[in-house]
Amino acid sequence: MRNYKFNINGKPFGVNIKNLTDYQAIVEVNGAEYTVDIIHDAETPRAPELVHSPKTREVQNEPSKTKAPERTLAAGTLKAPLPGLILEVLVKKGDEVKHGQTVLRMEAMKMENNILANRDGVIQEVKVKSGDSVLEGDVMVEIGG
Repeated sequence: MRNYKFNINGKPFGVNIKNLTDYQAIVEVNGAEYTVDIIHDAETPRAPELVHSPKTREVQNEPSKTKAPERTLAAGTLKAPLPGLILEVLVKKGDEVKHGQTVLRMEAMKMENNILANRDGVIQEVKVKSGDSVLEGDVMVEIGG
């Protein structure tokens, strides 16, 4: 359940989102529960459907029977694997990291995910902070040689 505080017409309200789908939300506002229909405009894009692929580390040394589309990343660029919420950033600019070291934690699809360094190096830039929402493919951290 997500807890928020809203000012509506200058009055503070505590809002708990109990359940959320593409078309409806069940919310509790100052103790009273409401079902809210979500209206989508024709121009409002929907969230992309997530397609999970095997972990890069597991398939790097295995010969491929069918050629899968390649995901090219700049060396040391860590991108969000799916939309989510940054829970904790474990590094800062200038920190040295090792390949496989946990760099940050994010919540996606109601699960906590560790985001690992994809190479040894030095943190060049951290583009997110705790509490940030990210979309799939957003650059979160850059690691240099």
